[in-house]
Amino acid sequence: MAQDEVNGCKLLVIGGSAGSLEVLLQVFPHLRKDLAFPIVVIMHRKAAAESTLEDLLNSKTQLKVKEADDKETIRPGVIYIAPADYHVLIEKDGTLSLDASEKINYCRPAIDITFETAADSLGPALTCLLLSGANADGANGLRSAASLGARILIQDPTTSDVSYMPQAGLAAVKSATVLAIKEISGTINSL
Repeated sequence: MAQDEVNGCKLLVIGGSAGSLEVLLQVFPHLRKDLAFPIVVIMHRKAAAESTLEDLLNSKTQLKVKEADDKETIRPGVIYIAPADYHVLIEKDGTLSLDASEKINYCRPAIDITFETAADSLGPALTCLLLSGANADGANGLRSAASLGARILIQDPTTSDVSYMPQAGLAAVKSATVLAIKEISGTINSL
């Protein structure tokens, strides 16, 4: 990928499930506080989840972490967390939409729909990162995003607590960049 395409990141979407919170807790403390793009995090969580996830992640980074709100404009340097039991869609006008439609891959929020809508909106200006998890959610979304020119990053399955999700992502996008946990923050900082 050409250097100017890499430097053109306008949004990073991170998807994960079982084992991914531990990765975020290792990565977030090392993120630059002046990131020029927003991050949207889609994690499978229980519908009754409290805001403790937001508080926990806020304590680990200099960036602002907040739960995504419907029709909110995405701002650089902010980490948006998908609310429990809502899909997060990235709109072409730079806003987030929350959606309570059917579960995808038995999940809501589903990673696939966020990767797909972000790719439709941003194409090559999107970077997707898929982390540890126990199902294939995210693989189809990565395939869609890659077909529209997005940069695809996947946690090395050998460093994942649960390797099924990153393995499914690699099967879907064989050209993805595979990252060990210790490489993730540096890669994000260089986008």
